[in-house]
Amino acid sequence: MILRMSGVHSYYGLSHILQGVDLEIAAGEIVGLFGRNGVGKTTTLRTIAGWVKPAQGDIFFQDTRLDSLEQDAIARQGVAFIPEDRRIFPGLSVEENLQLGLLQNPKLSKAEQRQGLGDIYQRFPRLHERRTQAGITLSGGEQQMLTIARALIGRPRLMLIDEPSEGLAPMIVDDIFTLLEELKKEGVSILLVEQNVKRSLTVVDRFYVMKRGSITLAGKASEPADQAQLLREIAL
Repeated sequence: MILRMSGVHSYYGLSHILQGVDLEIAAGEIVGLFGRNGVGKTTTLRTIAGWVKPAQGDIFFQDTRLDSLEQDAIARQGVAFIPEDRRIFPGLSVEENLQLGLLQNPKLSKAEQRQGLGDIYQRFPRLHERRTQAGITLSGGEQQMLTIARALIGRPRLMLIDEPSEGLAPMIVDDIFTLLEELKKEGVSILLVEQNVKRSLTVVDRFYVMKRGSITLAGKASEPADQAQLLREIAL
């Protein structure tokens, strides 16, 4: 397993958000984390990424324990977090935002950094067209692509993606899911939080359902019975 969470509890102040979360992600696997708003999905991603410190439990990324590391150190391990609010740096151009993503992987040589930037522009030609434009002036869909590209440029081994289709036009949502399918073929491991459950089931291998800070269901996307149970769970 590339990631393993065991018995993880997290708080916001006195609010007990995660209440003993257990989940696993295998190398090259896309795993969906589903549930209603406010049940702890985003907090799960933030806890893995080091944005929230767990009060209890274990988080391992391969053989490295993450729950004792700061978020910068976790990013350098190869864990990229793509938050729902995108976190575009407003005073920086598209290319400068991308260059910041290279800091996630200090092992990259200058030649590898140049190659990485070229690869990103080939994958995202719209970002190449707007490379000198301030990132904050991009459309919502372009900003989402920039956020994903900024994470990809550091060659992460695990991506934590929070609501990538939120607020986007249907055509852009299609582009996002096409990108997820491409990343899956390339063997990138992903933990995906997404409200569009039916669309997500076309790309995820397995899924978990959260309620009130705990995992209540685990299943395989390829199993019709598991899918049916998932849809019943999130409808309750």
